[in-house]
Amino acid sequence: MEYEISILWDPEAQVWIAYSSDVSGLALESYNIEVLIERVKLAVPELLSLNKKPIPRSLTPIIKCDL
Repeated sequence: MEYEISILWDPEAQVWIAYSSDVSGLALESYNIEVLIERVKLAVPELLSLNKKPIPRSLTPIIKCDL
């Protein structure tokens, strides 16, 4: 099962933002993209559980980055 996560750079706030229409409630930001990706990997299974969605054994987010 795949979940698409979008990551974009907000030049005004100077942060990376992650969100997803596939994972309800996902809205994270960080000054560092690597830190943001790690936070996404931790948050997605938890949000899927809270939303009563199936959690795959192996979770590999598909990350699209808009610069």
